[in-house]
Amino acid sequence: MKSRIGFGYDMHALQEGRELWIGGIRLDYKMGLKGHSDADVLIHAICDALLGAANLRDIGYHFPDTSPEYENEDSKILLKNVIALLTEHGFTVGNIDTTVCAEYPKLNPHIPAMQQKLAEVMGVDHEAISIKATTSEKMGFVGREEGITAYAVALIEKC
Repeated sequence: MKSRIGFGYDMHALQEGRELWIGGIRLDYKMGLKGHSDADVLIHAICDALLGAANLRDIGYHFPDTSPEYENEDSKILLKNVIALLTEHGFTVGNIDTTVCAEYPKLNPHIPAMQQKLAEVMGVDHEAISIKATTSEKMGFVGREEGITAYAVALIEKC
C-alpha cells in the first residue's frame, strides 16, 4: 500500500435567509453559509483534502460554481462523487482530521452526528473522522461572525 496525505481549506460568508449545513447536518441558526451549493464548509474542505491527496485537482475543478448543475447542491452528493472518483483511481480513505472555526453556533454538541453522517456518506467507520471545533477568539471575519472556515487533512491508501 502507498499512503498519501492531502490538505483542504474552505471558507464561506454567513448570510441571512440561508440554511446552515456543516458536516452534512443542518444546524438551527439564524444564518447560513453563502455559496453556489449548500456551502457546507466542512465537506468542501474534506473534498479538497481527499482530491489533493490523490492529485486530482480540487473541488472547484470537479464541481465549478459556474455550473447550474451544482447550484444549491447538497454537498453530501459532492462528497459521494469524490469518494467514487478516489475508488475509480484505486484509493481508499485511511482517516480524516478536521477543524471548523466558528464563533457561533457552538459546534461541539453536533460533532458525533457530523461524524456519523460523514462516515455514512464516505463508507468508512466514524472513528476514521476527527472533527474539532474552535473559535477565532473574536478576531478576524470569523470572530466578527461574518463567516466560518474549515481545515481538513486526509490520509488515503492506494492498493
